[in-house]
Amino acid sequence: MPACGGYRNRRGAGETPALPKSTQKGISGLTSHSHRKHRIFLLSPANLAGIRAGYVLKANAASDLACRLRQNGVTLGELFTFVSGLYFRGKLAYARTFSTPPFDVSGSFVITASAGLLAPETVVTLERLREMAANDIDAGDPRYRAPLERDCHLLLERLGGVCDIVLLGSIATSKYVDPLLQIFQDRLLFPMEFVGRGDMSRGGLMLRSVEGGKELAYAPVLNAIRRGPKPPKLVPSAIRRSKSAFEGAARDPEQADS
Repeated sequence: MPACGGYRNRRGAGETPALPKSTQKGISGLTSHSHRKHRIFLLSPANLAGIRAGYVLKANAASDLACRLRQNGVTLGELFTFVSGLYFRGKLAYARTFSTPPFDVSGSFVITASAGLLAPETVVTLERLREMAANDIDAGDPRYRAPLERDCHLLLERLGGVCDIVLLGSIATSKYVDPLLQIFQDRLLFPMEFVGRGDMSRGGLMLRSVEGGKELAYAPVLNAIRRGPKPPKLVPSAIRRSKSAFEGAARDPEQADS
């Protein structure tokens, strides 16, 4: 059975502007009970034009995930983790670990091609996934930009002035940066170590941060250097080294204590 996603709307009926229900569940009522700095994350989406997306988009797809998608739907987080693999898994794990959202606001939102911002817990059906796959993520396409700007404006109103917004996605192109900067301006941040890295390296970097419990450093996207030289490869983590050593010992018992 698919996990039921979304956030409970604790405000009374009629107090939230007319938006998709899944967005309202994530961007719901906010009370200013805390004065500390909050932080939420905006996650770039999985590539729905790739091979792995075809495994769930095809009408005759037989995997468990594809079957659940056709029946009752699956959460966007689970779906995009399957489609994207390491990169989205890293973004989702990082956001869940380090987000400090205001009361009753989701700690992360996924940027989509046609539905604006959706919480990762949002349940998505095959029909809705196909709608997203039919659209291009292009800053000049109103089918992408209009719902994104709508939800960003609503989110900004809910957050007030006590929350940073961190983009976990590429800042080298305009497809995310242009619409987000227009609304969030200098409050839009990004992990500085993303510069020069590819998707897989970013995914590994974020999982490493989660494993070590150490958050990355951020800088404003506004006026940032968005491109740079490729950084050195990540050093294998302690857990990965331990696993490799264990597997090596299992293959060669005589070397177990060497």
